[in-house]
Amino acid sequence: MIANHLNLKAIVAATLFTVTISMPLAISAAENSKESELLGQLVSADADRARGLDRELQALWRKSGSAAMDLLLSRATKAMMAGDLPVALEHLTALTDHAPDFARGWYERARVFHALGAYGPSVADLERALALNPNDYDAIYALGTVFEQFRDPKHAYEVYLRAKAIHPHHEEVLSALERLRPEVAGKDL
Repeated sequence: MIANHLNLKAIVAATLFTVTISMPLAISAAENSKESELLGQLVSADADRARGLDRELQALWRKSGSAAMDLLLSRATKAMMAGDLPVALEHLTALTDHAPDFARGWYERARVFHALGAYGPSVADLERALALNPNDYDAIYALGTVFEQFRDPKHAYEVYLRAKAIHPHHEEVLSALERLRPEVAGKDL
């Protein structure tokens, strides 16, 4: 009898976990409004204020709306920091499978694919991330780096300009624009 009760508890727990992780994740109206507010402030902020706004946006974009999905992202981040890219990829693939509308999962998996030299899957994931969150200036920047790697400075420059329009003080974007400016100067952009 006790064994049956424990089995029933395990089945219920597994079912609840499955339902929880398979539910579509939605950004609340309040979070969407907060994102719009932060992005609006970012465009006109000075460099110091922009750093704070960036931290707030990153924190907002890292929230999936599901504790289970946030745990997968956390585990993937720890694996990436430890240099264990295959484990990070496993966590992020589970994340994108169970939360296909969570843009940050696609962006992070694109980073891992890129680090592994899998550029096709990396670009596909960046496209998906940007389709879900077209304001993610880090994903836009990452797309620019891919264009640069494939020796397409014109498109890289255009992409970096797009990121700069959203986050005018993004240091890597500004550096990339400065680096590419002589190469694309005088060419039609």
